[in-house]
Amino acid sequence: MKKIILSAFCAIIMALCTTPVFAQAKNTTTQKEKVEKREQMAEAHAKHICSQLALDDATSQKFIVTYTDYQKEVWAMKKNFHQNHHKEMTEAEAEKNIKDQMERKRKMLDLREKYYKKYSQFLTQKQIQRVYEIEKRDMKRLAAGNKGRGHRHHHGQGPRP
Repeated sequence: MKKIILSAFCAIIMALCTTPVFAQAKNTTTQKEKVEKREQMAEAHAKHICSQLALDDATSQKFIVTYTDYQKEVWAMKKNFHQNHHKEMTEAEAEKNIKDQMERKRKMLDLREKYYKKYSQFLTQKQIQRVYEIEKRDMKRLAAGNKGRGHRHHHGQGPRP
């Protein structure tokens, strides 16, 4: 059953991740539609995590709302940070990139701590740890799935065999 849920979740994520690419090519996707798709993706991921943790209905509802709020804040933060990747960078541009990256990581850590406190109000510490593990695993799977499709991906460690 867990494999079916995970497969369905991955299919939803893949569909939502590839749909905006095709829609952008046609220029028919509005900003509102993109936001709605991201929110649907976050909610689907939250439900997947709830099923993995076998949370009761009340706790699941709290988690889904909190997790989607967290994702919205992450997206807003990422939208404000653009790293310069061109090869012919000046020393000043390189310095700015490094400092911007450190600032982004600081803000992400602050955001993670904020939501850790919120999760602590209704999840056990072991459940929170499991949320982080599931989230990391799912993001690795998603990145591995996107590699073959030519999408931008994280250049970190690849998925384990």
